[in-house]
Amino acid sequence: MKFLIIGSYNAVTYKEVFPLIKDNKMWLGCNFVKEFKTPDGGIKKFGNVVWYTNLPHKKRNEELILFRDYHGHEEDYPIYDNYNAIEVSKVVNIPRDYDGVMGVPISFLDKHNPKQFEILGLCSQLVKETTGKVDRFYINGNRMFARIVIKRRTK
Repeated sequence: MKFLIIGSYNAVTYKEVFPLIKDNKMWLGCNFVKEFKTPDGGIKKFGNVVWYTNLPHKKRNEELILFRDYHGHEEDYPIYDNYNAIEVSKVVNIPRDYDGVMGVPISFLDKHNPKQFEILGLCSQLVKETTGKVDRFYINGNRMFARIVIKRRTK
């Protein structure tokens, strides 16, 4: 069944939602929801609302253009204290010459092309697999925001 659902962007981290995204059964639509017209004719504005869908759209197949290099700039990509992956603090900083495992912000999902990147998991799930405790990634003892763990697909 094809569907189109409106929901909070933060729902991507929910245990019921993320597996559908990881398994390419659901993805984000091609734009954000900014406002609704209410039944009484008023306008309700939103900030962090997206479309969830399994409908194909052109944006899903656009390749993310990568500009940054990992090699020669390793100090810009620290390794997590509790997981063997590099931290990429912004989607624009995903290195073009790194084929290993990376933690990226959840904002990566509205740029995700499944032919270019494989989603390996959500940080809380992967930490639980290795430590038995649900937690996030840490760098130098500092707890990070939620991260999506990805790996570039080789061509």
